[in-house]
Amino acid sequence: MKKRIIFHIDVNSAFLSWEAIYRIKELKETLDLRTIPSAVGGDIAKRRGIILAKSIPAKQFNINTGEPVAQALKKCPNLTLVPPRFDYFVKCSNSMMKIFQDYTPDIEKFSIDEAFLDMTETIHLFGSPVDIADQIRERIYNELGFTVNIGISTNKLLAKMASDFRKPNLCHTLFPEEIAEKMWPLPIRELYFVGKMAAQKCQQLGIQTIGDIANCDLAVLQSHLGQKYGKLIHDYANGIDSSPVGETDSPNKGYGNSITLSKDISDYDSANQVLLSLSETVGSRLRDAKVKCNCITVEIRDYNFNQKSHQITLDTPTDITSVIYETSCRLLKEIWDNTPLRLMGIRTTKITDDDFTQLSIFNSEKNEKLEKLDVAVDKIRDRYGTDSIKRASFLTPESICEHSVNRHKTQKP
Repeated sequence: MKKRIIFHIDVNSAFLSWEAIYRIKELKETLDLRTIPSAVGGDIAKRRGIILAKSIPAKQFNINTGEPVAQALKKCPNLTLVPPRFDYFVKCSNSMMKIFQDYTPDIEKFSIDEAFLDMTETIHLFGSPVDIADQIRERIYNELGFTVNIGISTNKLLAKMASDFRKPNLCHTLFPEEIAEKMWPLPIRELYFVGKMAAQKCQQLGIQTIGDIANCDLAVLQSHLGQKYGKLIHDYANGIDSSPVGETDSPNKGYGNSITLSKDISDYDSANQVLLSLSETVGSRLRDAKVKCNCITVEIRDYNFNQKSHQITLDTPTDITSVIYETSCRLLKEIWDNTPLRLMGIRTTKITDDDFTQLSIFNSEKNEKLEKLDVAVDKIRDRYGTDSIKRASFLTPESICEHSVNRHKTQKP
């Protein structure tokens, strides 16, 4: 059996780098934003008024990604602040992905500025893993003008951990035999999927490093962190991850919605209300398109801009709002450690024409009633407006969001 070779490629300060390139190439400016204290941020008056990316000189002022723009300006009054230029960012991302296609067809675009490459079947065509990673890194810089870090290992987790080692513009390996030396001494917050709240619980147990988690009794972790989450981070601390590098769904293969919250939330009741609002929108879009989904994914981003997602394949395809909501709540509970959330989203994939779906004999009667309810609600809203009928939980002043997020906007992931 071939040894897996996985690359994780991550753009250094992506939005800031891409904005700097735009200004140099398109606007013919001579000043490079990457050489001065600068940051990409949004509108201060809105929730998007946070730091999305910062330059290396800005780090000297302790400016952090995800903090409010106003707070960053207090730390550095001379900070050069520029708004995001998302159309150009997408162009830069697509150009980078095209370079990856020269090396392997097995690419998973993890986000706009990072991707996993499975090099197992093609590495022999090019050379050693480190040599090829360096070649990709140099091509991106020479052809596109920005830098990346590349992590190399035998699975996605270790490759991602390696790419976060010393930056910028470097390649790092983290093979299983290097875990004890390179990963175990790191603080527990450096481990993927360990948020602030989980780290605090671990520290209360005397766990300070990733190595401490790896060598901790699994039963102890599970008793304090839960069965699934305790097992997950114990596996991760030991470098165990069998997830495949899979091509992400194209835009026409799913329906989803997300929301940047008006304030951070850290309790399940508020988070579940957000999921209900998103489920209203996503379910309605599926029904509008006369399709059903076989897979539901919940995506969250905390106040430190750490992003997580969790998905499940359904036994029976659905477009029912209540089913999407209840499933999403279960997924959230499995991945969230109560670290304050800033963004939440639901994505449905593996779409099928609902004319050809097979109903479960156990749920058909209940689902039939729920489907009729959804149809009735859709008809009322289509005729009298989205706000003509709401669930009671959204009528209180404490409601964290609107009852149906972006109802009339078609948003596909």
